[in-house]
Amino acid sequence: MLKPGATIGILGGGQLARMLALAAAPLGLKVHVFAPAGDNPAFEVAGAHTVAAYDDEAALAAFAAAVSVVTYEFENVPAETAAFLAARVPVLPGPRALAVTQDRIQEKTFINAIGLPTPGFAAVDDLATLEAAVAALGRPCVLKTRRFGYDGKGQTLIRPETDLSQAWEAVGRQPSILEAFVPFLREVSVIAARGASGDVVAYDVCENEHRHHILAATRLPATLGGTAAHAAIEHAARIATALDYVGVLAVEMFVLAGPDGERVLINEIAPRVHNSGHWTIEGAETSQFEQHVRAVAGWPLGSARRLGRIEMSNIIGDEADGWERLVAEPGLHLHLYGKAEARPGRKMGHATRVFPG
Repeated sequence: MLKPGATIGILGGGQLARMLALAAAPLGLKVHVFAPAGDNPAFEVAGAHTVAAYDDEAALAAFAAAVSVVTYEFENVPAETAAFLAARVPVLPGPRALAVTQDRIQEKTFINAIGLPTPGFAAVDDLATLEAAVAALGRPCVLKTRRFGYDGKGQTLIRPETDLSQAWEAVGRQPSILEAFVPFLREVSVIAARGASGDVVAYDVCENEHRHHILAATRLPATLGGTAAHAAIEHAARIATALDYVGVLAVEMFVLAGPDGERVLINEIAPRVHNSGHWTIEGAETSQFEQHVRAVAGWPLGSARRLGRIEMSNIIGDEADGWERLVAEPGLHLHLYGKAEARPGRKMGHATRVFPG
């Protein structure tokens, strides 16, 4: 268990690392951020930072010597980086969680292996296997790269009229996964934390609205029947336990109609704090960021009790120019991430509204 005054290392310098650093400070814990050169808003609020490539072993060794534990703000940390650090300092969540979630085939295979449901899927390595997979799963379906995709990048929808050779080109002819199209009613996620002692604390199910493949809004309570909501939380807890996970993770799911009521299918796992959990900063007794800090520090987890009805909206691209109107709204909690450039599709901040009830 870390004591106040200890330093947590974070790989990645974006807004999630920034909010983790802000959550660590009131607990008396320090943060050292390691990231390559670029726009790293976390540097502004961290006690220390290192600018270096993820394969710079000399910089990584010095970083490991300066911290008591290492965590990360994004799941595409190179496996070699995680292994190098893990030989010198605890890395939480552990390298296994990274390995499973960095590859969509491994991730869905793992989820099915522990008895949880996903949409149908097949591995695609070339045009011939794509043709066979489409024949098996039917159209429409979704072709995604196995690695490094997020916010709709690295994927394409295959419609009845889609030319498969063009779809294969669209994903860069990279190793991919074909997923059956799911006629979902809505998208939800569960933010859960697992502590070093194995205890799991989950927040209420979030209902998520995406626009152009980017999360636009999260609302609570979710429009979801009690049985399905209970199943969603149980699924997240089972995943965290099966991965021997320490920290916060998000499990994104589809809600489907069924003859016996609504049910959920798991879409993907994010082994980190998550955009759909930003509402917890003002809307829960313990934010997801404090919860993650507590978990990797070996501290008891906090309460995940929701404090009201919640609406969280992402601020994307030049929407950040409207900050003056937002900050003037009574009861609105504005978070701007300090990014240097507002590009289309770039998350510049978020706004949270907490209502009684």
